[in-house]
Amino acid sequence: MTTTFPDFDAFLASWRESVIEGTPTTTELGRRFAQKIVTQWLDAPESGLEIVYCDGAGDGGIDLAVLDIGPEDESEGQPGHTWYLIQSKHGTAFAGTRTLLVEAQKVIETLDGRRTGLNSMAEGLRERLNIFRSQAGANDRLIMVFATEHPLTDDQRIILSDIRTMGREHIGGLFDVEAISVETIYSRLAEEAPEFGLRVKLRSHLVPSGADLLVGSTRLTDLYKFLVDYRDVTGDLDGIYEKNVRRFLGGRGKVNKGMQETLRDAPERFGLYNNGITIVASDWTEADGAVELVAPYIVNGCQTSRTIWEVFHRHYRAGGTGINPEIEAWKTRANDGTVVTKIVKVGAAGEQLLQAITRYTNSQNAVREKDFLALSSDFSGWKIGMAERYDIYLEVQRGGWDSQKALQNANPATRQFDQHVNAADLIKVYGAGWLGEVGLAFGKNPPFLPGGSIFKRITALPEEGQEAFGVEDLYACYLLQEAADELKFGRGGPPARRQSRFVFYMVVITLLRDTLNRFQMTVTSRSLSIALSKVLNDETAKGELLNQAVELIEGYFTQGSEDSIHEEPALRNTHFGDLNAFLKAERFGRSRDFTPKLFDALALTQKALGKSYAGRPSARDAIMQAINAG
Repeated sequence: MTTTFPDFDAFLASWRESVIEGTPTTTELGRRFAQKIVTQWLDAPESGLEIVYCDGAGDGGIDLAVLDIGPEDESEGQPGHTWYLIQSKHGTAFAGTRTLLVEAQKVIETLDGRRTGLNSMAEGLRERLNIFRSQAGANDRLIMVFATEHPLTDDQRIILSDIRTMGREHIGGLFDVEAISVETIYSRLAEEAPEFGLRVKLRSHLVPSGADLLVGSTRLTDLYKFLVDYRDVTGDLDGIYEKNVRRFLGGRGKVNKGMQETLRDAPERFGLYNNGITIVASDWTEADGAVELVAPYIVNGCQTSRTIWEVFHRHYRAGGTGINPEIEAWKTRANDGTVVTKIVKVGAAGEQLLQAITRYTNSQNAVREKDFLALSSDFSGWKIGMAERYDIYLEVQRGGWDSQKALQNANPATRQFDQHVNAADLIKVYGAGWLGEVGLAFGKNPPFLPGGSIFKRITALPEEGQEAFGVEDLYACYLLQEAADELKFGRGGPPARRQSRFVFYMVVITLLRDTLNRFQMTVTSRSLSIALSKVLNDETAKGELLNQAVELIEGYFTQGSEDSIHEEPALRNTHFGDLNAFLKAERFGRSRDFTPKLFDALALTQKALGKSYAGRPSARDAIMQAINAG
C-alpha cells in the first residue's frame, strides 16, 4: 500500500460509523455489524443476497444466515451452494475462546435438532437447512462464521479446529468453520500486503529462471499444507484468489469434474494431466527446500488449487481416530502426486505486472475476455471519471469507502469526498432500469458481477449507433439510486416500497423512454442516461417524473386496487401468492403475458404524464423542458 493508506485503527473507526450511528439496540448493533462485514467479505450487494435474520432471544446461536449460490458461469455449470451462519461478536461481546466454544455448541445443537425454544425465524431457518442438508451435493457447504473486529489469536484459531471436528461429527462433512474480522476487509483493501507481514511457506522443488521467476513442481500434499497455513494465518482462504479473474466454480463443470476424478482415482498422475498454477508474490526467501512467500496470490490455477483443497480437505480433515486401509493407501499415492508450479516476484508496487501475468496466464483456458474486467482499466477509469467529473468517490471494492474516509480524516490536505457509491450497486440499478432485468436484480447478485450474464451485456462492445457503457451512465444510475433512497425504497421503507426498489428503477426509465419516444427523440441507452441526469438535477422535472412513478408503485402494491400486483395471474397461479418469489422471477416486468397489471398501470401513467390541468404544462412538458435545457 502507499504511505498514505490509513492504519487499521483509523480504518476501524471509520468502518464503525455506520454501525453505531444513532442509538441502536444491542440486537440492532449486532445485526448491522454482521450485515456490513458479511456483504463486504463476500463483496456483493446486500440486495440479491439471501439474508435470514435470527438474532435475539432464541436465535440458536445464529445472528444471521446468508445463502450464496456462487458465481455465474454458463460454460462451467453451477458451482456448489454455501450457507454461511454468522455469529456476530461486536466489541465487548467477544470474550475469547469461551465465546467460540459456547456459541459453536449452540449452533451445532440447533442444526442437529437438540436445541429447543428457538424463535420463529431460527426455527424456519433450521427447517430450510435440514432440507439443504438432505439434498446437498459434493460441493455444497454449511459454514459457521465468527465475525469480529480484530483477528483471532493463535490460541483461538486452534479452538476453530476443535469446533470443525465437533461439527463434522454431528453435522457431517459439509460443515466447516471460518473466522473473519474487520481487519480481513482492511487487509484486502491494502495495496501492499507486505505492510502486514503476511508470509507463508511453500515446500516445493523449484529452480530459478532469471531474477524474478521460479519454476518447478510441488507435491499435492505440500500445496494443500500451504493453503491450510494461508487460511490459518489470514482466516480467509478466498483472499489468495483476490487477484484472480474469477472465484472457484465448484465441481460440476467438466474440467473440474475431471480433476476431481484424477485426484480420487490416480492422484500420483495429476501433474501429468494438469497445466499447473501460477503464484505471484511481492518477495520471497528460500531455505531448506521451502520458499517463504510474501503476500502470495494464486493468479492462474484457482480451479486447480481449490479442487485440490476440496478433495484433500475431505480426506485429511474428515475426523476419526481409527485407520481406514483404503484412505491410507490413497494418502500414500497422493504423496507422489505433484502440480507444476510457477512463482513470479512482482515487487511491492507490481500491480501492472501482476495484471499482465494474470491476463496472459489465463489467455489459453476457458476464461472469457470479459472475465478480465475486474483487472482491466475499466473500473479504475470509471473511478477517476466519477471523481473528476462529478466529485463522487466510486467504491470498486466494498470497504473502500471506509478506508477513504479514514484517509480523509487523517490527512485534511488530501482530496475530500462527500459523496460515494458502490460500483456493483450501480450495475444493478442499470440492469433493472435500462435493461428491465427487475427479477434478476432483486433475486441474484452473480449475473451483475464481472463474468455474469447481465454484466457482460452492459459492458459488451456497443452496436452501431450506440455508445459504450461509461461514466455518464454510472452517474445517471447514481442519481436514480439517490432518489430511491430519498423516497425510502428498500428495506425499512413503507410497506409498498420495501420490495419494490428495482421495480421503481424500471418504472422511472420506462416512463422516461416513453416521453422521449413521444417527442420523436432518438432513444439509446446513453441518451436515456443523459436525459435522466438532466431531469433529476431539475427539481420541477424530478418531482413530476418521480411522483408519477411513486403513485404507480403505491397503487400497484396496494391490495384491492384495480391494477394490483395481487391480481397478477402468474402470482396466483404460478407462484401461489408468494410475492417475494414472484418479484424475483426473471420474466417479471419483461412481458405483458407475465405482468399484465403492471403493463396496464404503466400505460395509464404514461397517459397521465401528458395531461395538463388548469392551463399548466403537463408533466411530460416539464420533463422535456429540463431535457432540452442547456
